[in-house]
Amino acid sequence: MKSNKRMISIVGGILLVAILVVLDQFTKHLAVIHLKGQPNIIWIKGVMELEYLENRGAAFGILQNQQWLFILLFFLFVGAACMFYCKVSMDRRFLPLRMIALFVVAGGLGNLLDRVRLGYVVDFFYFSLINFPVFNVADIYVTVSMVLLIFLFLCYYKEEDMDFIFPDLNKNKKAGE
Repeated sequence: MKSNKRMISIVGGILLVAILVVLDQFTKHLAVIHLKGQPNIIWIKGVMELEYLENRGAAFGILQNQQWLFILLFFLFVGAACMFYCKVSMDRRFLPLRMIALFVVAGGLGNLLDRVRLGYVVDFFYFSLINFPVFNVADIYVTVSMVLLIFLFLCYYKEEDMDFIFPDLNKNKKAGE
């Protein structure tokens, strides 16, 4: 019964990641069609604009043209997120952690597809109020997930929850006692 529940969770997770990646790629496709070579579209004057940008680097434009590094980092982070998703307790209390892992995978995969296919990532949201770097839907997945992860570990999960979040880690620690 337990392995059946986990298998359903994994299949559902794969479907959710696929839907999120399709949404990300669709919004990037719309950005190419409607924004490339066009003036910015002001959504909320002085706050939010739609601006086409081909990002060949990471956040804030750092590490320009280092595609091999981004691909390597993708496999490291997404591999860790997938392992975490498969290992974390299936208890309903830990559903937010499993969802965060899926959104991180979807965000990483969405940007990886751009890097492999185009050699750059299509960005198009510009938060002009604070002159924030231009970003895309995949970036939103990852950023919001990380903020939620920090919040959950600071305010929601307790020390005793760690046995359920990282069961293998605690099993190894107890065996060494």
